[in-house]
Order: sequence, then structure tokens, then C-alpha cells
Amino acid sequence: MSELILAVPSKGRLQEQALEFLTRSGLKIDRARGGRDYRGHIGGMPEVEVAFLSASEIARELAAGHAHLGLTGLDLVHETVDDPGQREAQLHLVTPLGFGPADVVVAVPERWIDVDTMADLADAAEMHRARHGRTLRVATKFVHMTRRFFAAHGLADYRIVESLGATEGAPAAGAADLIVDITTTGATLAANQLKVLSDGVILQSQANFVASRVAPWTDTSRSLAATIVDRIAAEMRARSILEVRAVVPDPARAALETAERFGAVAPFGTDPAPLTLHVPRRRGSECAAFLRLIGAPSVVIVQVADVYEDNPLTEALLAAIA
Repeated sequence: MSELILAVPSKGRLQEQALEFLTRSGLKIDRARGGRDYRGHIGGMPEVEVAFLSASEIARELAAGHAHLGLTGLDLVHETVDDPGQREAQLHLVTPLGFGPADVVVAVPERWIDVDTMADLADAAEMHRARHGRTLRVATKFVHMTRRFFAAHGLADYRIVESLGATEGAPAAGAADLIVDITTTGATLAANQLKVLSDGVILQSQANFVASRVAPWTDTSRSLAATIVDRIAAEMRARSILEVRAVVPDPARAALETAERFGAVAPFGTDPAPLTLHVPRRRGSECAAFLRLIGAPSVVIVQVADVYEDNPLTEALLAAIA
């Protein structure tokens, strides 16, 4: 019997990135019947059932308490549970995962040269009704987010056209006047002669690891969740740092100076030789050069697989699902 259900995207680039991330975190998923199997298990954790669902279904299942944990986009979390208070009561955002970036934006035709802000759009809506006798049509899959964002900007004179296909093509096809959609690079919007309003970014999204506050948690499922989040945090920490090792004349002073200069930490203290530092990835080469400058005959930089340490993510999760 499954003690914990982990929901994972069932298709697309988000699924690929999620499975790669989980595998790197020591959470490789086994599927008995291969890619067509919509159920699976994590190797070595038979009590965890993996459910392959669409990204939007994952948000709904977590909010309903039918899954304990899941990987999905922040945009889908906000669209599925639009009310902030309800979202806080039903879901706990464990951590962003660093992949699947996309912005939810308001985009209008480039030919609307006088429309650059939401205030301009509100003025354009009034003019459009006066000139054409109808409200502006907004094509989107993000109905709830659109309504909340437009209301916050005092824009009420519009009509939602729910989009089931390629939203960015709706204005050119005559099905809508503007859109609310996700974009990563903006290239698709530009190809369809659309521009993002200067204050039209509704949400900056990426893949998130999410826990359901309303799922049937037990001591066993909490323990499993803590193990999963601990492994995820270890992989994310390892991805963000390089391990720099060197024998230096004064390890304590070197640790202090590299902390001040590069944000390095000495996880094992300064007594062991060689001195071991964990340095933000982008500062690794600079730190190595500095250690050479202060007398290290050689410096080794290592990419570590995982870094297990005190984990505030697990503490916050356990508090949320207590």
C-alpha cells in the first residue's frame, strides 16, 4: 500500500527536466511498463507511488489532497488556486527547482503604439467600446489570474476568450484583441507581432516542488517526504557550489578571507588538511586564484554530487504538514 503519492508531469519538456532532476537527487523513478505506464515507484522507496499527470492536473490533485507532493509550474499553482488565502491553506511551496522558467504576461499587437502600460490598456478598452460597440477580447488559458490582475489595475471592460490552442495566434486570426499567455524568450510573441506591456508581467514562474497541506499525512508519509526533500536540497546545494581544496599556510585566515571575498564556507572547519571550501559556482576560479596567491602550491576544484547539511526546507515542510 502506498504511503505517499508523488505527482510528476506526464509529458513534454517539463517531464524530461523533472525526471532528470529527480534522478540526480537519487530519486530515480521505475516504471514497470515503460513510458506508457502512468504509475511508478522510486527505487528503494516502495512506499512511494509516483503518479504521472498533466502539469495542470498536478496542481488540482495537490489542492484536493489526492497527492502528497508534486512537481509543477508556479503559474499552474496560482491559476488552480487563485485566492492567496486558500492557496496558503491548501498548499506549501517547498522550493523553486531552477528549471521550466516562463513568465505569464499581457501582450498586445505591436501596432498598438500608444498602448504600453495597463493604464493605457484601460484607456484603449474605453475607446474600443466607443468605436466598435464591443469590449476587448482577451484570449488566455489563465482565466483566474487574468481577472485578478486586470481588476488590480482597474480594468473591467473586457471579455475572456478561453484559448484551447496556440493563444499567441488568436489576435492575428481575429479571435481576440490581446492575450495573456506564458513566454520564455518572447520569440513566439514577436513572431506573431505581439509585445508585452511594460507592467504586464503577471507572474514569473518556474517549476516548483509543492506539498499538499490537506493530503492524509501520517508519521510514515511525513518521514518519506522529509527524506525526499532532504535529497532534493542536497542536489540543489551541490549544483550551486564548487568544492575547492588546497593546502595553505594559515587555513583559518584563508577561510575567513575567502568567506569575505567569495562567500566561501569551510564545512569541515579549518583543522583538516587540505582546507576544504564550498564556494558559489561562479566564484570558484577566482577563489582558486586567490588561494594560489596566498601560498597554496596546488588547488583542486571538484564538482560534488550532493551536499547534505542542515536543511531548512525540510523543517518548513514538516511544520506545514504537521
